[in-house]
Amino acid sequence: MELALAHPAIKAFVCGSLSGTCSTLLFQPLDLVKTRLQTLQSTMQPGSGRIGMVTVLLNVVRTERLLGLWKGASPSFMRTIPGVGLYFSTYHSFKQHVFQEKSPGALGAALLGGGARAVAGVVMLPVTVIKARYECGRYGYRSVTQALRRVCRTEGPTALYSGMMATLLRDVPFSGIYVMFYGQLKTSWPKEISVSAPLTNFSCGTLAGVLASLITQPADVVKTLVQVNPQLRTADAVRYIYVEHGLKGFLRGAVPRCLRRTLIAAMAWTIYEQMMLYVGLKS
Repeated sequence: MELALAHPAIKAFVCGSLSGTCSTLLFQPLDLVKTRLQTLQSTMQPGSGRIGMVTVLLNVVRTERLLGLWKGASPSFMRTIPGVGLYFSTYHSFKQHVFQEKSPGALGAALLGGGARAVAGVVMLPVTVIKARYECGRYGYRSVTQALRRVCRTEGPTALYSGMMATLLRDVPFSGIYVMFYGQLKTSWPKEISVSAPLTNFSCGTLAGVLASLITQPADVVKTLVQVNPQLRTADAVRYIYVEHGLKGFLRGAVPRCLRRTLIAAMAWTIYEQMMLYVGLKS
């Protein structure tokens, strides 16, 4: 069946998947650097020298070559293509069911974004766990398949859902805050500033992404630590980070994550909105 004849939820799924594919391919190196930075934190001694984003980036290129920056791209795609598609499909379905033709307010937008992310986050969590393990470089997995097989054999299938609480505490607020700011910024965009719709969407998405990323950064640090060290509970991870590294430990990897999440979200929403217009749906 042609896309033009498909159900609106399927159209939203396809548009979301395409937008997620493009953004993930471009910004995967930032995600790898962010994961390495946060993983290094759990092995560093207090008071040791600070390791920055550029140091990690150069070390990956030197030891794993340039293509090493795209390590973990396959689980990223496995998560992003269905995950972003499911997110936008759920978002569109919720919006049409609850608000119909009305535009949601700030609170409604936050609930829409958070609800859609909760659904996609739980469904795609096993892929997220394998991605974090594979990218961190600590376990020496030669492939994603080997990582999945070894985790299930040595730790059991429940390990694939490690860090669920931390993941939801990060992703649900991020998406809710992002959609809220994104909608409010688009509504208040000065009419005298005449630019193309995609540029307006990308600009608003960038600003919303920076705000949402900074607010949810501590939860991302905790999530990565729990998924790389499944013996830790979320509360234990929070306590460990604070005791060993202080409050600044919760900001580890903030720069690459902020860059990546902001640019991915801004690009994904820009492409999604344009694709939805193309297939004749209001985003």
